[in-house]
Order: sequence, then C-alpha cells, then structure tokens
Amino acid sequence: MSSENNNTDSRQAGVKRISILFAYFLIYIVWGSTYYFIGVALGGFPPFLLGAVRFTVAGMLLLAWCRFRGEQVFNSNLIRKSAVSGIVLLFIDMAVVMLAQQYLSSSLVAIIAASTAIWIMALDAPMWKKNFRSAATVTGVIVGFLGVAMLYVEQLNTDTVNEHGEYGVLILIFGCISWALGTLYAKYRSSGAEAVNAFAGSAWQMLFASAAFWICSFAAGDVHKTDIPAIPSSAWLSLAYLIVFGSLMAYSAYVWLLKVRPATEVGTHAYVNPPVAVVIGTTLGSEHVSWIQIAGLAIILVSVMMIKRRK
Repeated sequence: MSSENNNTDSRQAGVKRISILFAYFLIYIVWGSTYYFIGVALGGFPPFLLGAVRFTVAGMLLLAWCRFRGEQVFNSNLIRKSAVSGIVLLFIDMAVVMLAQQYLSSSLVAIIAASTAIWIMALDAPMWKKNFRSAATVTGVIVGFLGVAMLYVEQLNTDTVNEHGEYGVLILIFGCISWALGTLYAKYRSSGAEAVNAFAGSAWQMLFASAAFWICSFAAGDVHKTDIPAIPSSAWLSLAYLIVFGSLMAYSAYVWLLKVRPATEVGTHAYVNPPVAVVIGTTLGSEHVSWIQIAGLAIILVSVMMIKRRK
C-alpha cells in the first residue's frame, strides 16, 4: 500500500512539474510572440477596439468552458476580486502602454516594460526578507534589466523620441507598477474561490478588462471609425491568435503560476518576452539581429536561471 501511495505521489509530482514547465513556455514564448501579432492586428483594428474584442471573446469562451467543467463561475466573492485584478492587471497596463507609445519608440517601451520584474520584487513585501537576502535574486534582476537594455542599445542610439517623451516614460512606469501590483494582488489577496476556480477568475478578469476597453473604445470613437469589411484577413487571424494563445492559454497559465510559484520568478517573463519578440520578428518580419542583440539574449536567459535558483 505504501509503495502504491509513493508511486501515486511521484506521478502527481511529475504531472505538476510538466504543467509548470508548459505554463512557463506559454508566458515566455507565446507572450513574447504576441508583440508581433499585436502589430499585425493593429493594421486593421484601433487599439482600444482590439483590446475590447480580444478580451470579450476570450473571457466568454473561458467562462463557458469553466461552467461546462462544473466550476462555480457566478460566485460573488470570485467576481468582486476578479474585477479588481482585471482592471489593475489587464486593462490599466495595456491601456497605458498604448498611451505611452504616442510619445516613445517601441524599443524604449520594451526596455521600460522589462522593469516589471524589478517592481514585483520591490513591492512584494511578504518576500522582502527572502528576496533581498538572496544575492542571486537581486543580481539576476539587475543583470536581466541590463540584458534587455543591451538588446535594444543600437536601436536606442538611432531612435527619436517625440516631444514630451518624459510623459510617456511616466505613463509606462505607472503601467509597470500597476501590473506588478495586480500580480501581487492576484497572488496574495485572491479569495478562496479564486484559488479553487483559478480559470474562472481569469475569465472574469478578462471580461472586466474588456468592459473598460469598450468604454474607452466608444469614448475614442474607435467603434464608429472602424470599417469592419475593410479589415484585412491578417488582422483577423492575428486577433484569433491573440485570443486563443495570448489570452485563453498564456494569461490563464500566468494566473495559475502565481498560485504555485513565487511572484518574482513568474515575473521573469518580462525579460524573456522581448528577445522572443525579436527572434520572431527576424523570422516572420525579416528583421535584422546584431551580435549585440544575440549577446543580450544570452545575458537575459542567464539572469532568469539565476533568479530561479535563488533557493
């Protein structure tokens, strides 16, 4: 009997390890690929309308799937907590990124966005003692940020920033802090219902974020200005990719990882996503990658391993 129990425990542990690895693949690689597909989708959709449609469809599909599985999707505590997470974690971060891009180059946006992992560590009060006592964690975060800066250093030397670019920097930093706070809120302040129904919580977060995007979309006139029949097929296909892989799979994996792994470790996706985006850009978008960018990619991956091995 004891041997059977040990075998069962080993199988369960193995399944959990595989699930964690797959979840990291989704938030590292798939989220990194969304940079490219968002760019293609914006060729047919205005920003706020793109966010509204993306999260409405993804949220409804995920909620229906959770309901089919028998989850308690209409739990009032779950809905209330998810509303906060959805607005802070999804809507604000993505909205401020779009606003910041009015003032900053995409390269500078990527560098500042990489500071998200630093903000998560700095604001993760329950883990301060452990994080700041670990030289590997602190060093890994700093090295990772330097790696991202190195990855884009050539573009920064040639990019021009619009007038009032300092406002874009402030807006984007606010977005990074918002994402960090939303991440920590999802980890520490989520309800028991969210812990049991993590995917249903993700669905409600997307729906509340989509509601905010719809309000902004109507306010900005995106709905009235968009010629739906004129939207190219590439934009529709990119939207489908963002819904299925970027939202349904990757975002759900992100929320689940926050339940089972340290927030600082999960936040390392901010370092990996930019180089993944560059690699995809070179293959699908025929972009040029220099040796400096390749070296930056190597440094970022080393920093991720340093943070993961902090224990």
